[in-house]
Amino acid sequence: MTTLAKLQAYARNRKALLPISLLLSTISSIVNLLPFIYVWLIVRDLINTGLNQSYDNIIHYAIMAFVFAVSGLIIYFLTLLLSHLGAFRVETELRRVAMNKIIKMPLGFFDKNTTGKIRKIIDENASTTHSFMAHQMPDIAGTIFTPILIIGATFFFDWKLGIACLFPVLIAIVILNMMMGKRGNRFMQKYLNSLEEMNTEAVEYVRGIPVVKVFQQTVFSFKSFYNSIKQYKDMVIKYTRLWEKPMSAYTTMIHSFAFFLVPVAILFIDSSPKTILINLLLYVLITPVFAQSILKSMHLNHAFSQAREAINRIEDLTIFHDFKETKDSGKTPNTFDIEFKDVEFAYPESNKNAVDKINFSIQQGKTTALVGPSGGGKTTIARLIPRFWDVKSGSIKIGGIDVKNIPTNKLMQNVAFVFQNTRLFKKTILDNVKYGCPQASIDDVNRALDLAQCRNIIDNLKDGINTMIGTEGTYLSGGEQQRIILARAILKDAPIIVLDEATAFADPENEYLIRKALQKLTQGKTVLMIAHRLSSIKDVDKIMVINKGKVHETGTHQTLLQTNGLYTKMWKEYEQSVKWTIGEEVQYA
Repeated sequence: MTTLAKLQAYARNRKALLPISLLLSTISSIVNLLPFIYVWLIVRDLINTGLNQSYDNIIHYAIMAFVFAVSGLIIYFLTLLLSHLGAFRVETELRRVAMNKIIKMPLGFFDKNTTGKIRKIIDENASTTHSFMAHQMPDIAGTIFTPILIIGATFFFDWKLGIACLFPVLIAIVILNMMMGKRGNRFMQKYLNSLEEMNTEAVEYVRGIPVVKVFQQTVFSFKSFYNSIKQYKDMVIKYTRLWEKPMSAYTTMIHSFAFFLVPVAILFIDSSPKTILINLLLYVLITPVFAQSILKSMHLNHAFSQAREAINRIEDLTIFHDFKETKDSGKTPNTFDIEFKDVEFAYPESNKNAVDKINFSIQQGKTTALVGPSGGGKTTIARLIPRFWDVKSGSIKIGGIDVKNIPTNKLMQNVAFVFQNTRLFKKTILDNVKYGCPQASIDDVNRALDLAQCRNIIDNLKDGINTMIGTEGTYLSGGEQQRIILARAILKDAPIIVLDEATAFADPENEYLIRKALQKLTQGKTVLMIAHRLSSIKDVDKIMVINKGKVHETGTHQTLLQTNGLYTKMWKEYEQSVKWTIGEEVQYA
């Protein structure tokens, strides 16, 4: 589809506004030329008959010039009104469609695309299409019909002066095509890429400001942010200098009609002085309108390139593969054991398997822990269960049903995920907890908060569970946030729990409370947990040691210690770290 066709599709029930706006723009461009013709008629009559004639014709011409000038303004106002109504609908629809697609994306999509990048692509590019449709698109008809009408008029009255007018226009058009050719399109792509990169890096920098302040660093510590700004500056300056001379030549040529008209008029003035003089006056009046139309076409071409690139970027973002459900989708598991069979998975940007021929099972109601070196594939394995990503080969089954055959909403209802990094919304505590089960009652929410050991948090807040999180309310510590997250998971009451080291960043007091909450959360559930503190998994039903995307060892804590393998080595290192203390200070001579 062409860019205009895409915009037309997003306009939905306002599709008719686009062609009507273009039609009114065409009429406006014609009407706006008529006042110049009537002014020329006034001058023509004055030159031909002098000041002694009746002023009836002149008054008529003056009235008509005024009427057409006002009419042109009114018609153009209606043109902009319709184009704005259509533009608002397109912008709104672009945002709505993009966000509807994004919320259906596998969660792995958000590992690849940062929030800053997503916001920039959807928000700013949708605004770009609005600007084009509302302001530049109505000028399409004017930039096409106005030059055609003027060229026709110039050749109709005096073909010699018409050629003189056309000559600088042809040169200007050649220069314009050079400026707006492939180089211009390549620059637009680089320009928007740079803006997206700067926006992404700016978000990361703002999030890292506490670190910058603590360690007394500067923006230069964030090399990627600084480099993105510098690269953008260098690119824009280089491109601007590249077209400095062509743009100067274009501007000079498009305003140089007089340098061609006057010599031609002088050359032919002997044949018919009065006619040449009258026609010259007409050309002097209308050729600036011609120049203005050509300048508009240049800006229109630039805006069109921006709109095309903007809509393509939104569609490229949302073309990311979402959950593909097979023709057998619709099955719902009755039991909640988990089975990995010959599972292979590689991230889209990598040819190396992050998970390599994994085989294991977790019985319903049992707890399995994943341990192993960093980067071994533990988190990847856990995220494949709720389909953050789809496996490359093999299968993952819940209750004997492939997760690909379970409807997405049913799959998400049956799996609760507790991350290391907590995420609370800038809403009330009640709203944050109810994300686990929107239809839950206040009593259910309070019960979940009690089970998650959150009562002391609620009691210390003036507004209780109606306290806002964030700048308009209160801030909670990391451990307190994690307990609110656990309350959300408890309220959801999913039969499968995936824990990504929920106590990793908690202080001792919060860790104790979080562990008590986890006991309530996981009771009777099928649990897969990722552990870094080995003391927290001594009593689980099964431990799997993951290394380089493979299951290296499997067993209970005691059986793995007897194998004297990788787990034994990890346990000894853990015990040494626990016993480590700060010794006596070094005495210097």
